[in-house]
Amino acid sequence: MYSAIKEIGCTDEVELCPRPLMRLAVQMNQGFLTNKGQNKQFPEAKIFPRAILCPPLYISNNSSSFFSFLLTLFLPSFSILLFFSTTMITVSVKWQKELFKEVEIDMTQPPYVFKCQLFDLTGVPPERQKIMVKGGLLKDDADWSTLGVKAGQKLMMMGTADEIVKSPEKGTVFVEDLPEEEQVIAVGHTAGLFNLGNTCYMNSTLQCLHSVPELKSELIKYTHSGRNNDVDQTSHMLTIATRDLFNELDKSVKPVAPMQFWMVLRKKYPQFGQLHNGVFMQQDAEECWAQLLYTLSQSLRSPGSSENPDAVKALFGIELISRIHCQESGEESSETESVYSLKCHISHEVNHLHEGLKHGLKSELEKASPALGRSATYLKESRINALPRYLTVQFVRFFWKRESNQKAKILRKVDYPLVLDVYDFCSEELRKKLDAPRQILRNEEGKKFGLKVNEKSSADKESDAKMSDAEGSSNGGGEPSVAPMEEGEKETQMTGIYDLVAVLTHKGRSADSGHYVGWVKQENGKWIEYDDDNPKPRVEDDITKLSGGGDWHMAYIIMYKARVVSV
Repeated sequence: MYSAIKEIGCTDEVELCPRPLMRLAVQMNQGFLTNKGQNKQFPEAKIFPRAILCPPLYISNNSSSFFSFLLTLFLPSFSILLFFSTTMITVSVKWQKELFKEVEIDMTQPPYVFKCQLFDLTGVPPERQKIMVKGGLLKDDADWSTLGVKAGQKLMMMGTADEIVKSPEKGTVFVEDLPEEEQVIAVGHTAGLFNLGNTCYMNSTLQCLHSVPELKSELIKYTHSGRNNDVDQTSHMLTIATRDLFNELDKSVKPVAPMQFWMVLRKKYPQFGQLHNGVFMQQDAEECWAQLLYTLSQSLRSPGSSENPDAVKALFGIELISRIHCQESGEESSETESVYSLKCHISHEVNHLHEGLKHGLKSELEKASPALGRSATYLKESRINALPRYLTVQFVRFFWKRESNQKAKILRKVDYPLVLDVYDFCSEELRKKLDAPRQILRNEEGKKFGLKVNEKSSADKESDAKMSDAEGSSNGGGEPSVAPMEEGEKETQMTGIYDLVAVLTHKGRSADSGHYVGWVKQENGKWIEYDDDNPKPRVEDDITKLSGGGDWHMAYIIMYKARVVSV
């Protein structure tokens, strides 16, 4: 083509005109091409793209063969352009007060595609668009060729746009952006405790006791001015340190360093400050538990209060009445004592907590017999005579092994229930007191499952009221058998049924080594494993697997919370 142009005198390079093929054909046929390649009728237009080259060919200015050549060469492209020019048209669309110009319509596509274009422009969904065309409203699957829509035509559209989604007035708030007190609620558990060097025994004890809200309430009431005169300075300091640490745990989700508490604990009980090769030694968690409760019981005692002289005893104290019998002489006596935990003794016959508790309530002791004038063996059998709000059980897993000079561990598996009934371990006197509340509890649970409950007659209710008035206290000493009652509140009574709320486990072969962990049930019913500064959520199945039988974590101390009924 370039050679052909040179032959006819066009030496300048030329560019593509707006409609090259059609205009070129018309110009060649009408002889408008000059020796400079300019178009006389359209001087602003130039023809031929720079990249097209043709073989040398001599064509005269008025030769019809040149037009034939062009048609042969460009006819396919010309047909394609002609096709597109007839299938794509532009129209304007009037919607409400807006006019959208030059909206393209592809005549080869169904009208639904056109409606989607309008949706992008107006926000009116296709199903709500009403577009007026020849014959009525434009349907999604109509044939454009039958509608008579022409280029440049103005179409009318009606329809309501979707409401624009507004951004929320309050943006998304992430847990880590909340104040720490609110983070505790959002996370569902309180903070862990840093291990300060073999202090896992202390951390696990604190986490279990921290789960008792009534104990925290008593600690909050404790002040410097409220110190009892009988309490020594170190006991007072340890109580204050416990109160402050519990407050810090309640307000934080980040691990807490119990440095102040640890310092005072070692000052009060120097055995917890023992060193080995310059490192603090591992200690027995049960000993830490017992010593801390004893200290708090002394500090939180209120001699001037007739309602609750000993808050810790009311929460954790178990009153035992024991019968002591000498088989040789027939001597018999009884005694009453208060303890903070029951013992589950482990032997080859013990597979379950109930069996271990029976063994723990029986013991033999050697003492002088006045009748025989010498030492004799006495059998001691104990029964529970008053129940606490929180019942603690210690698995007696450790014994002194003389060969290794350390507390060795019994690894035997002993199962324990999530719900514990201690009715069989109670004295006859206490059982009579538990019968009525247990019946109320059974009735309440029966109603939950839709069971019919026999209503008591008025005579029975009057009899129960008299019995309740006659009981008064759990024992002859005048201690209350029910929880302390605020004015206007209903009286609550024990049922002898307890729910598991905390487990302190030990992993290892010796009490003075290994690792202690606390497992605590939260108020929302979920379990958290407090492995020092790393709290982890757990399920109930994980808790029941802590019964022993291997080198895994096994229960050493378990704590139950009483089910009570309102009367």
